Amino acid sequence: MFSPGQLTLRHFILAAVILAAATLVFVSPTELGRSGSLTLAIVFVTLGLWATALVPNYFASLLLFAAVLIAGLQPAPLVFSGFASAAVWLIISGFVIGAAINATGLDSRLAGIIAPLLTSSYPRLIGGLMLASMLLGFLMPSSVGRAVVMIPIGMALADRCGFAKGSNGRIGIAAILAIGCNMPSFAILPSNIPNMVLAGSAETILGVRFGYTDYLFLHYPVLGILKAVVTVALVLALFPAKVEAPRGATVAAATSGKTGQGKVIAILLVTLVLWMTDSLHGINAAWVGLGAAVLLLSPGIGVVNPPAFKQSIDFGLLLFVAGALALGAVVGASGLGARLGAFLTSVLPLAPGNDAANFFSLTFMSFFTGMFTTVPSAPAVLTPMAGDLATLTGYGVMTLLMTQVVGFSTVMFPYQVGPLVVAMQLSGEKLDHLVKVTVPLALITLLVLVPIDFLWWKLLGWL
Repeated sequence: MFSPGQLTLRHFILAAVILAAATLVFVSPTELGRSGSLTLAIVFVTLGLWATALVPNYFASLLLFAAVLIAGLQPAPLVFSGFASAAVWLIISGFVIGAAINATGLDSRLAGIIAPLLTSSYPRLIGGLMLASMLLGFLMPSSVGRAVVMIPIGMALADRCGFAKGSNGRIGIAAILAIGCNMPSFAILPSNIPNMVLAGSAETILGVRFGYTDYLFLHYPVLGILKAVVTVALVLALFPAKVEAPRGATVAAATSGKTGQGKVIAILLVTLVLWMTDSLHGINAAWVGLGAAVLLLSPGIGVVNPPAFKQSIDFGLLLFVAGALALGAVVGASGLGARLGAFLTSVLPLAPGNDAANFFSLTFMSFFTGMFTTVPSAPAVLTPMAGDLATLTGYGVMTLLMTQVVGFSTVMFPYQVGPLVVAMQLSGEKLDHLVKVTVPLALITLLVLVPIDFLWWKLLGWL
């Protein structure tokens, strides 16, 4: 039971969401039908639980699974399709790789090499880690993979700088790496899952292919560089700290055998090369990571023993990510995604020749869809509507497709993008801390960066 003093704004928001969901169930709109209204109610409650974080994320996922299956709204293979997705297996392999880096003290060793370059001041540390994450975005096609490499190093740097668990400095490092390993890569075509969903959908449905350079030059100056600068400023303002005199290597690093570190380095180098060359060999980044995990766990070869493996795997996080993927699948299969797109199209001021209103409306449509369906599902929902939207706006199909990136790369809550949640989990810091950055970052993006992006597109002749 909660006393009135324990009630917060989150409780009132969740209560409003549940009330709206109940209204959908008992006052079923004719156009949705009973199953549609019930599905929408379940989606609302799930999103409300994830957004307010009043219960563990895995509980909300289990509630989603149970509600959809008990009500017979979708078949079990679709509801549990997230567990078969590459994203979940990439997360599992990421946990194993992270455990290997930590168990051998490789994180502290790498931190010792980087520390002299970054630890002279806190702003230099935060800015340097963001820059390193952005550069890694050009080399590794996986946000989770980048987080697996960078988070252990960042946490070892936090130890060297005297940042205890839960301190502003440590939270700042975790937040900048979580965002840095994910958000700038929305502006690099092959470096994020939603980008690839958009590219794949565009080619399959519309026969349109994206060029790497055109995509990068259109998006990276604002969504990559300017947004990274804003993120660094927010982290420094929200989590101020002062770097102490750098400490020496931790006991784990000093006592770890070089053989174990050598094995991990060799496996990581091969993994990185395969990740960087995925366009040549065609092997999914998740399966490359899974192969690395098998080697790191193998008796006689690996460095992660069974107790370390059990400790490294967060089953609750896997349930959450599978739930987020299931939500998108349920919304798509039920037709709610298409209805949402049609509704937004009907209420937004779309008209040929009205470039500013069109650009902002299409950006908002993608942003809102990402909140409702989670970001990886947004392109799959919106791309089939591209032809109709092009007619309504007078835009070319390519221009219209590119506006999706501006919208779905604007993330309000971490639940929308699984790698953000994974990165914070790897850091050992609470996800709530990241929300303090993503909410103002999304608002600044919508109010400041999107207008700047509009002018950039105008300058390039895309509008």
